[in-house]
Amino acid sequence: MKIYQPFKEGKVREIYDNGDTLIMVATDRISAFDVILKNKITQKGTVLTQMSKFWFDYTKDIVSNHMISVDNNDMPEFFRQEQFIGNSMLCKKLKMIPIECIVRGYITGSGWASYQKNGTVCGIQLPEGLKECDKLPEPIYTPSTKADLGDHDENISFEKSIDVLEKAFPGRGKEYAEKIRDYTIALYKKCADYALTKGIIIADTKFEFGLDENGNVVLGDEMLTPDSSRFWPADGYEPGHSQPSFDKQFVRDWLKAHPDSDYKLPQDVIDKTIAKYKEAYTMLTGKTL
Repeated sequence: MKIYQPFKEGKVREIYDNGDTLIMVATDRISAFDVILKNKITQKGTVLTQMSKFWFDYTKDIVSNHMISVDNNDMPEFFRQEQFIGNSMLCKKLKMIPIECIVRGYITGSGWASYQKNGTVCGIQLPEGLKECDKLPEPIYTPSTKADLGDHDENISFEKSIDVLEKAFPGRGKEYAEKIRDYTIALYKKCADYALTKGIIIADTKFEFGLDENGNVVLGDEMLTPDSSRFWPADGYEPGHSQPSFDKQFVRDWLKAHPDSDYKLPQDVIDKTIAKYKEAYTMLTGKTL
């Protein structure tokens, strides 16, 4: 059996080269505040992969994506080992676009902190009088640069995103910047409307895009997982304070309350976190893991 080594590792993902395709493995690692925590969250990688699959299937009418298969039988024998079952995705190779496409439908987190200071989020002027976690009149697109592991991403204006992409793809910067913005908003609107019918508010999320061999813009990475999004229960939603969530916010809140934790979580926080991830998956897909 051929042994594979990841050629790229992110905070959570490992990416393996499979010739003309890639295999993306979502590990059980968890990160918060750009730091990889010392614990593993069992089955978290499976939730992320299977949830991404669900959304990729649901949105392929808007934009094509990089997913080929999540069936390990479609992958080399190495990936049929137990640690890869359920959490691996065979993908098309893309030339990634160096922008994180963030969309915010509600005002929370760093957006709320910015709004309190000067009424703007990433330079976008918002209406006066918004409360924390209010729904925005329209979703807003707030791109950021993609930082190397260990560095922080930097929020940039749409105009700056054109400059970044013009450097990367001379003559195509404006075209690609507009395409990924428009796809981001369209994907968010379709999925947020669907999630609401299942009892989940998607407050914000991020997407990543790449180019295929023909120069078409294709959705890559992960999609609308509890790692890349804020999911709130619609039941009991009330602006004016932070909301309970199905995502990493639970971990972030615990870490903030325990600044000397050395990024090590107690078992009950781990158990509650995976329960939240699985609950969101079941509510959205109607399936259990």
